[in-house]
Amino acid sequence: MRSLPVIPSVTPRSATAGLQPVRPGGVAGFSARQRAALLGLARAVIPAHGALPAPSFETIDRLERLLHTLAPGLPTGYPVLLSSAAALCMLHQQRRLADLTEAEGEAFVTRLFHGNLVERSLLRGLTLPIKAAYFDDPVVYAALGQRHRPGVPSHETARARVTPSDQPPFVKHRTVCASSIPDGEELACDVVVVGSGAGGAVAAYELAAAGHAVILVEEGLFFGREDFSGGALAMQKLLYRDLGLSASIGNVPIMLPTGRCVGGTTTVNSGTCYRAKDRVLQGWQEQLGLTAHGPEQLAPFYERVEAVLGVEVAATKYLGHAAEAIARGATRLGYTHQPLRRNAPDCDGQGLCCFGCPTDAKRSTNVSYVPMALRAGAELIVNARVQRLLIEDGTATGVEVMAGSAPSGHVSSLSRFRVRARAVVLACGTFGTATLLQSDPVAQRMLSRSGALGQNLTIHPTSGVFAEFDTPMQMGRFIPQSYAIEEFHDQGLLMEGVSTPLDLTALNSPLVGRVYSEVMEAYPRTAGFGFLLEDSTTGSVQPGPAGRPLIRYNLTGRDIKRIQHGLRLLCDLFFAAGSYRVQLPVRGFDLIRSDEKSRLDALQHAAIPASDFFLTAYHPLGTARMSSTPTSGIVSEDLAAHDLPGLYIMDGSVVPSSPAVNPQLTIMALASRAAQRLAERLNQPAS
Repeated sequence: MRSLPVIPSVTPRSATAGLQPVRPGGVAGFSARQRAALLGLARAVIPAHGALPAPSFETIDRLERLLHTLAPGLPTGYPVLLSSAAALCMLHQQRRLADLTEAEGEAFVTRLFHGNLVERSLLRGLTLPIKAAYFDDPVVYAALGQRHRPGVPSHETARARVTPSDQPPFVKHRTVCASSIPDGEELACDVVVVGSGAGGAVAAYELAAAGHAVILVEEGLFFGREDFSGGALAMQKLLYRDLGLSASIGNVPIMLPTGRCVGGTTTVNSGTCYRAKDRVLQGWQEQLGLTAHGPEQLAPFYERVEAVLGVEVAATKYLGHAAEAIARGATRLGYTHQPLRRNAPDCDGQGLCCFGCPTDAKRSTNVSYVPMALRAGAELIVNARVQRLLIEDGTATGVEVMAGSAPSGHVSSLSRFRVRARAVVLACGTFGTATLLQSDPVAQRMLSRSGALGQNLTIHPTSGVFAEFDTPMQMGRFIPQSYAIEEFHDQGLLMEGVSTPLDLTALNSPLVGRVYSEVMEAYPRTAGFGFLLEDSTTGSVQPGPAGRPLIRYNLTGRDIKRIQHGLRLLCDLFFAAGSYRVQLPVRGFDLIRSDEKSRLDALQHAAIPASDFFLTAYHPLGTARMSSTPTSGIVSEDLAAHDLPGLYIMDGSVVPSSPAVNPQLTIMALASRAAQRLAERLNQPAS
């Protein structure tokens, strides 16, 4: 195997480095008229209330800076949304946005809030950045008695590196940036693994530990805890794919954020660790013929992964007051409840799990399996996007890679190179793997027999409720996902939560106007809880514009009814715990008081269209599913492609049905088993 060159200091600076206020006439500057219109809009969306001050031109400064920082296209696209809103304002109010009184401004945004889907989407596109800019302010945090997110320490911001500075030397020495590899270069190894998330990192370690030469290819970059400043949008830019704004199309848009960095989505998840329920694994055996994947067969692999991740029950002192409220309500209603098991044995409860752990307490693969793989001899190439498989004589023999944009101050030309291998492991995630294979005509043709490629998508749609109390909850100071109620798991509802930081809570609320300021002013006394749905719906993914995944997903009537039931259960839970008002992500049921039983009944039984829900999902699975026969799926029980020798898939795309729990452990267990089987196969003499 050809050794990779060691190139120091090739990763871009931290996301917060060098950001300066942008004034009119700057790269992202608005005109004076646009700034006045934006201020009027901001004050209509977030009017002063209680301790919350009114937005100011400093808010607009932060908005400009935010738009310029997040993505080059946003500063040009955002004014289009603003112009559309201005036109609607003239149509409905016969006045310019900047000239509206406070009451007129609130009436206008409230009209859009209750308008058709296009008007609601326009309002949300405009207000999300405004809310982010407003709440990214130490003054606002102080007004609510909250701890503002610290930025990256000044001594770190000027540094550029491949890997976190406090990683062992072998991590730096075995990691390179793709832009440093010469154009046309050809590398060779036993196994090339594409993707460093839950599946890819485990596969890379198991194969390297077995003595095989492994090259691990990652599209994102390698960041460390000194990069994790905690701010929601800054971290979404740094760590998430497409700013975390990926979404499905269908009868309801569903946000589907995924990670794009070393560690993949494990770097930005909440650390919850569930084994798939026995009933699910038994179903795989009995209904799908996957005899090697029952509870007993997978138990040793779950145990192996749990030992590496340090999985244990969340510490009581970091559960938080919201968890105490959940426990109180559940006890009064007779529900069983318990803290969650997590992969963060040294957690100190900073509440930033979804934006990169600032202490490395969460054992995501960027601090566990990836360094382990490198210590075992693997090589890591970051900033590397795989373009296609190399297929020769009907066998996968490697991948063709293109370097991403070169970091500032380094080689500016983009290189293409090849990695040849005896086996190719794809672990690009449920969207990435299916899109890559469908974009490759040869691979798509060879894998088309079952018709399953890109199909069978499940996502665990999630929803939740925020509840206001008379006592402090302080959600921003505890574990974001620490508690669970499994009482309704057999009905397809797994309840888990409980805490979200101030800025993320602000973005999660679609409300506008006085009522929005009221609920945000109550944030210190607010608790949150949600559920994931074991979906009966299945969707699909295929290559879309600019190569991005085009995700289709239409909620079935059955799943809509179960979401309504889940929301009603959460309302009852919070009212039993002592809440006086709850906020729901459902049009027409935005706020419900504890004495409004008729509205609770209507919430559960009304015919609510899918488009009236605001949903997210974090667990895309199934688009290259495992199957017992080549006519019903893409890969075998060893995760080898049925119809393309040399190709293996080890990520969430192989999970054959909704596991009904957070899938990280299951993906890792499947990858551990499959990688060990592949290592044994590679050790066998060629026939």
